[in-house]
Amino acid sequence: MIPEATQRLRSAAPLLSKAASLNDAWLFGVQPRRHLNVSSRRAGKINHRPPPRDRVEIPGLEAVTYADRMHYVPGLSKPVFPRWEMGHKDPRFYRSPPHRDMALHRDEPCYVFHQRSSILEGVRQALWLTKTKLTPGLPPQLLALAESSANQIADQDERVQNAINHACFWETTEAEPKECNSSTLVHNLLQLCSNLQAGRPELGRRMLAEKYSVTASWSRGEDLFQVRGQNGLLLSSAWPLPPLADRQEVEETANHELETFYPVAPTIDLQTTHLYNPSENTTGFRSDYPYPHAHTLYFLDGVDRRCRLRPPQLRAKMIMFCFANALARARGLAPPEGPAPPLERPVCVQAVGTDGQTFQFVFFQLNTTELTNHSGVKNQVWLEEDVPLYDSARLRPLMRRKEVMVPAGLIGYRPETFRKFLSLYLHGAQ
Repeated sequence: MIPEATQRLRSAAPLLSKAASLNDAWLFGVQPRRHLNVSSRRAGKINHRPPPRDRVEIPGLEAVTYADRMHYVPGLSKPVFPRWEMGHKDPRFYRSPPHRDMALHRDEPCYVFHQRSSILEGVRQALWLTKTKLTPGLPPQLLALAESSANQIADQDERVQNAINHACFWETTEAEPKECNSSTLVHNLLQLCSNLQAGRPELGRRMLAEKYSVTASWSRGEDLFQVRGQNGLLLSSAWPLPPLADRQEVEETANHELETFYPVAPTIDLQTTHLYNPSENTTGFRSDYPYPHAHTLYFLDGVDRRCRLRPPQLRAKMIMFCFANALARARGLAPPEGPAPPLERPVCVQAVGTDGQTFQFVFFQLNTTELTNHSGVKNQVWLEEDVPLYDSARLRPLMRRKEVMVPAGLIGYRPETFRKFLSLYLHGAQ
């Protein structure tokens, strides 16, 4: 017969061993992880690696290692072997050299504006960086293009509303979509505008490009700036856009004083890098591209959910990338050699930004490439901000206390917004 005390100890042995293992794991930094949805075999433990120790080198003393014995020996130092070099290049094991050893390294920093930049001061900061004069609203000669009966689309309002319904309701599989797909909406509106190609064959001399990259470099005071990256869709044309301001209006911009935002630095929220090419200006296309002139940039806010910009920052991004495309085109036509005079023919670029409901319209005119000082001729930009295409688009009505606050469907369609969109599309057609 087994004594009762011995039997109790045997039954409590698994619990004691489990408690001891948990205590040892806690002491040695191995904490158990609870997995309630898997089996016990798949429930592993997290092994936290200790931080690497600093190697101390004493001058005149040579460390005794276990390199000759080819195995670990307690009490001897760990040997340091030279890095093994392959006889060929393998991108999986590539290690970039230090920044100071790279060919593009410069001691002076460069401030970069890219597609995810969100500058603090918004439009004011973009105007200072690009040396630009702001004019609110679009000019009437540009808006008059869509008012002509020859430029009207058959059943225009009905087809635009169908494009909105497709982007907001018909494309998604969600039971209650929260927002409209801006990418689908812009593509639908562009396809609707292209129906005018039958009456205007020159509209066929255009090309829509996605995921293209642009790079533009310029100096502002003592600092060097760059705009580079992808901004969205680009509608390029075989002919350049005509300028909106004549020669007299361009010369009058010399009296305009740029607004400052002291004590905030103009370089705030810009990425600082020491690896750059100070003379890099590329439009993203080869020199023999048949559609070399940037016509309209389309910014689709909300497509990348990890990077959503507020309306002031979105408008600043539109101005910066319009300026970059115009500057890269101007530098490609006439490379900089000394002080640059005002351009004989200004370079113009348009932009449309939307989040699926509200639209922003920009027309940028590059008058000069002399951007170092604050005096002289300024560039010009016309900005139409916060123009809604509709008031609301809901799949289900919004109810509050058994009352319908917002009905279902498309509510508050505004046709004048699409006419502005169409005016920018028709601008520049010969």
